Amino acid sequence: MNSISTKYATLIAMVAVIVIAPMFFPSSFYYRIGALIFINGLAVMGLVVLIGYAGQVSLGHAGFVGIGAYAAALGPIYLGLPPVLGIVLGALISGSLAWLIGRPILRLRGHYLAVATLGVGILIYMVLNNEAQLTGGPDGMPVQAIGLKEFLKSIGYSVKGSVMWYWLAAIVLLVGAVIGLNLHDSPTGRALRSLHDSEIAARTVGIDVARYKLRAFVISAVYASVAGSQLALMNKFISPDVASFLHSVELVTMTVLGGASVIFGALVGATILTALPQVLTMFEDFEHVLLGLIMMLVMIFMRAGLVPSLIKLIRRLTK
Repeated sequence: MNSISTKYATLIAMVAVIVIAPMFFPSSFYYRIGALIFINGLAVMGLVVLIGYAGQVSLGHAGFVGIGAYAAALGPIYLGLPPVLGIVLGALISGSLAWLIGRPILRLRGHYLAVATLGVGILIYMVLNNEAQLTGGPDGMPVQAIGLKEFLKSIGYSVKGSVMWYWLAAIVLLVGAVIGLNLHDSPTGRALRSLHDSEIAARTVGIDVARYKLRAFVISAVYASVAGSQLALMNKFISPDVASFLHSVELVTMTVLGGASVIFGALVGATILTALPQVLTMFEDFEHVLLGLIMMLVMIFMRAGLVPSLIKLIRRLTK
């Protein structure tokens, strides 16, 4: 398929999953799981741009999730902003910080770059955890409700919070997918993908490697920040754990499992690591063992990730 067909096929598949999934939900709890999948999927889409398109690694990306989450929490308290504008504030702060720190650290490569981004994530986590007077410290802090549920009720639509967040997170995910897919086929996207193949070759044909790497880092930080803001507003509570190293590793794992080179892989990877632990709870003490085993098998037999590997298999079978 050409790029335009792939773009529309991806969007149709995502819309189909979003619309059909609720038909199989036995309770409103599953709407909350679905919303969490979409929020994680949005953050992972940012890493698809950074890892899959540009070929760069970040082990501290949860730090930007934390910035977005705390911007949504602190903006209304200290600046009197509506919660929605807190999302914008978080995106601006995350994008600006990514631009500032990305200029020096993106000159690094390989494991040096991974360690540098890890250090950035740890620093953000330490600030959120230690500045107790501002952030509530390890105990976290409450987050003001977005007010959408009350607005819908005032115009005659009564809906549960979990259902509302399912559809709201789905809409934001689709917007993020459209941006990511359009970026893939744009001149910037082609330049980023050339970096992934060979920075030397890209530089030879006149691509400003440093500038495009920085663009990918800033874009991925904004995606993560918006996801963090949504998470805080949905839970109405936030703690520094959202910016922890473990969360960064989870996001990278979601990216690799689903397929770092494709936008739809972000949704698949987020679904696996968000929903599968809920399914495996029936195995009690073996839950983490089974989850780790599944991840190992995918990485051994589907190194490109689930979605690219399945697409490749289908093409072989249809020849």
